[in-house]
Amino acid sequence: MAGSSHGHTPAAWTGVTIAFIGFCVAGAFMVLANPAGFWAGMGVVVLGGVVGWVMQGMGLGQSKDHGKPLRTTEAASVES
Repeated sequence: MAGSSHGHTPAAWTGVTIAFIGFCVAGAFMVLANPAGFWAGMGVVVLGGVVGWVMQGMGLGQSKDHGKPLRTTEAASVES
């Protein structure tokens, strides 16, 4: 997992941070028994997903070929 840099992009960090703030807002308003504030917080969660998706589209996310290994086993054994 450490070699794949999974999720270590500006798009991922920004989207997750916005969604986390939205969950905190929604949780606070849930405790305060305020349905409008709860749904506003859930809207912020959705906004975090949209912002992350747009940033990935702008090239700030991980590329589509992220499933390919960084080095093959054969190449690693030749270099050693």
